[in-house]
Amino acid sequence: MDISMIPSVPGARHRRKRVGRGIGSGHGKTATRGQKGQRARTGSGKRPGFEGGRTPLIRRLPKRGFRQKATGRPHPLQIVNLRQLDVCSEGERVTPERLKALGLIDDAAGRIKLLGDGSLTKRLTLLVHGASESAKAKVQQAGGTIEFQERSDRT
Repeated sequence: MDISMIPSVPGARHRRKRVGRGIGSGHGKTATRGQKGQRARTGSGKRPGFEGGRTPLIRRLPKRGFRQKATGRPHPLQIVNLRQLDVCSEGERVTPERLKALGLIDDAAGRIKLLGDGSLTKRLTLLVHGASESAKAKVQQAGGTIEFQERSDRT
């Protein structure tokens, strides 16, 4: 049995109301909008939080704390796992540009963190902004090195 075999309950499905289609339909002329007024006009509607012209609640309440603007937030870290680095060749220097070319990250200018998921079998030199303890241990065990970049220009 699946959902298509369940019968619909009588009266559960309603026909779509077509308004403004003549007086015989019962929804003609003003098309269920009443006579004149704000709600009878096209484009009517009030923004969320509008309280009829008085000062809205969101403006009446005091604001507290520091709110970072969109420009002040650090960009999220881009994650690269060790198992993803199998596509690199032995002894390669893996830079953010190389990771972008491989399709492992979206933005070479952003911050990159190396995580220790999987294993590393090749000796690589990795240029990243951060790495977990397990990732550092696995890279050293494989004979590779990790070079940490300073913060990028895009924090």
